[in-house]
Amino acid sequence: MASHTPVTDRILGAVQRTQGCDLDTLTNSLSDLSWSQVFLEIDRLSRQGQVQVTLDTGGRYMIRLPEHKQGLITEGI
Repeated sequence: MASHTPVTDRILGAVQRTQGCDLDTLTNSLSDLSWSQVFLEIDRLSRQGQVQVTLDTGGRYMIRLPEHKQGLITEGI
């Protein structure tokens, strides 16, 4: 498995801790990163299948870990 950058690890950790959240909440929780930095990394992670991005009925982009990845972050795999 490719090593994660600190930004990647922080984003994946935040998504796992919240068990899914919207993009704005995620960006606010990582206040030292710009919205663009978070968005670009979420885009990359989504394309790699490491996160799932969906649009909820309120027009918010929701980010969560795929079902098969739920326990992998805490186990360090």
